Amino acid sequence: MSASIPSFSSSSLVCRALKPPKPSSHCLSFKTLTLTCTSQTKPKKGATTNAPKPTSKRNRKPSYGTSRRSILKKTFNQEQVMFSAPVSNDPVVAIIGGGMAGLICALNLEKRGVRSTVFDTGIHGLGGRMGTRIIDPWPLIFDHAAQFFTVNDSRFAELVDCWLEKGLIQEWQGIIGELDVSGLFSPFPSSLRRYVGVNGMRPLADSLLSETCMVNVVRPCWISKLEPFNGMWHLSENGKPCGEFDAIVIAHNGKCANRLLATSGLPLIARQMKRLELSSIWALLAAFEDPLPLPNGAVTSFEGAFVKGVDSVSWMANNTKKLLRSQSSGPHCWTFLSTAAYGKRNKVPQENIPTATAEKVKAGMLEGVEAALGLSKGSLKKPLYTRVQLWGAALPTNTPGIPCIFDPQGRAGICGDWLLGSSLESAALSGMSLANHIADYFQSGGAHPEEFAIGLQNEFQPLEGHDVGQFPGLESEKKQMNEPELINLPPEVVSA
Repeated sequence: MSASIPSFSSSSLVCRALKPPKPSSHCLSFKTLTLTCTSQTKPKKGATTNAPKPTSKRNRKPSYGTSRRSILKKTFNQEQVMFSAPVSNDPVVAIIGGGMAGLICALNLEKRGVRSTVFDTGIHGLGGRMGTRIIDPWPLIFDHAAQFFTVNDSRFAELVDCWLEKGLIQEWQGIIGELDVSGLFSPFPSSLRRYVGVNGMRPLADSLLSETCMVNVVRPCWISKLEPFNGMWHLSENGKPCGEFDAIVIAHNGKCANRLLATSGLPLIARQMKRLELSSIWALLAAFEDPLPLPNGAVTSFEGAFVKGVDSVSWMANNTKKLLRSQSSGPHCWTFLSTAAYGKRNKVPQENIPTATAEKVKAGMLEGVEAALGLSKGSLKKPLYTRVQLWGAALPTNTPGIPCIFDPQGRAGICGDWLLGSSLESAALSGMSLANHIADYFQSGGAHPEEFAIGLQNEFQPLEGHDVGQFPGLESEKKQMNEPELINLPPEVVSA
């Protein structure tokens, strides 16, 4: 679905720049430019402008291909957009990013009576890091990013209960734990509920907006320009107009978000985004004809394990058992995720991974699997299918510890898991928080914007957790384990 573009009546606008207010001590590096506009004919809704008219395509400087240093310079020298036009009676919000945070933001805006359009780059579907890949004709199925999630917050629990009732998710009841090098496995207590999408994580994301009537979805779409004009945000994709909106939400991160914000007129928002540090993680998807062989003839099997003491692998999970419980034969599909250190050391442009790098990473991670299982080098049977994928901006390593960021002067906000942690729950809570904050701002009419500023000055702190993310409640259960017995892995991870 495409976003509708409101039209404006033709009028002659006369603008004069007001003297910028004296900057406060905490944002001395930013300039503020306010434009007051009048017109000879009465403009239509939202026809008050607070920033210069978008430049022609011929005069635009390309934002892609620029260095990180130049992006930083643009970010910190840009002028602050300050909207002064009243908020329209029927505002529309643009949400750039269709991961969990962006989708939940759209859903909660609808609950508050606010329309939105979600723009996402996904070719195969929505979800961001909630990625699922299905390979025909077998079929093979892999969750190749988010593996499972837990619940700790009552607001998220209410949402999860709704997903359970609709049959979108299910409990993952298989054994998971820690796998130490040489094949020593410690199972986690089973009291903490773990959840997965019924058919993988991506179908869950694609289903979230299925019953909405006030949310449009545009994909694949790569928003490349944000321009404030006539009291609205104008979005475009490589020069192609994508609509006009009363407010914008940045629900993605990494270099693409930084480039988008570098010349947006939102220096406070851009500065906070630039402070975010992200890890890189390799995903190896591998299908084996037979169950993985394991040493020391014990009887306990596992479906997922956090790997310790192996440089190239931090997590492994049997997707076949996790997602296809009734399947008793056929290929065994495993997802292996690397450590952050291994991802950093072997990082390349994820859009164009060199073949030599892909082969090197595959070999290194399969060797890591052998080491984790206590197998001799080269003894693991060759998989019948493999694929590697690099998540170049995988998970946050620092956080401001706030639910959302909002700049009321620029009518722009940020939501994402990284604002609170690195979990699916954090992403959902952030989306909820920003949606309610924006709805409250709209309800106020924007008369006192300073009352709605949030998160623009917060400092960042290091973020702890597994290399593959946080799982609320899991750490506390691990601490409760009293001298857990180390169990030697059985001859087979999964019985045929």
